[in-house]
Amino acid sequence: MATKSKSYAAAVSKIEDGKFYTPTEAVALAKETGSAKFDSTVEVALKLAVDPRKADQMVRGTVILPHGTGKTARVIVFATGPAAEAAIAAGADEVGGAELIEKVSGGWTDFDAAVSTPELMGQVGRLGKVLGPRGLMPNPKTGTVTPNPAKAVEEIKGGKIEFRVDKHANVHFVVGKASFSADQLDENIKTALEEIVRLKPSSSKGRYIQKGAVSTTFGPGIPLDVNAI
Repeated sequence: MATKSKSYAAAVSKIEDGKFYTPTEAVALAKETGSAKFDSTVEVALKLAVDPRKADQMVRGTVILPHGTGKTARVIVFATGPAAEAAIAAGADEVGGAELIEKVSGGWTDFDAAVSTPELMGQVGRLGKVLGPRGLMPNPKTGTVTPNPAKAVEEIKGGKIEFRVDKHANVHFVVGKASFSADQLDENIKTALEEIVRLKPSSSKGRYIQKGAVSTTFGPGIPLDVNAI
């Protein structure tokens, strides 16, 4: 515990008190504050000026990170026939119809994303209690309900991430690993931020992004200069 405290304190000491960092500066510093024992995940958290209780202020979307997330996502696909065969060829980790739906219904959630063809959503819909709380429910707005599941699989495994504002108006998303170069992390975070800014609800008033931070697994938050976003 003492060693962990010392390493955390050392990471905190690298963050200048009272300073807000540009995305470029923040990701460069994140590489320095990540754990030396494993390849830390680099994440971003934002506080938005939206009211998630209002349908027109629900910020939700997807974006393909130029350099991926550093992790190969495990993707399952609810499909049959040619669509299932195409999904398998695209690299889906598990594909199926009724039997796969039954497996997930039993509580199996050892995957990172789920895709479904439209014709199976009537059956997949009953998995809401299992998939919903984990943010894994296929949704046409995020491209995971599609007649072309193979394309969805390729995008997700290629670095596509999904983000959604929570009930406290916060958004969290992964932008890569500490082992990425500073330039790779910079491009990933800017690509994600551009999409979130693009999705700003017209009914959102005042400063859209109120505050933000970049951090690594078990590392301290590095405050973002929202004026630079």
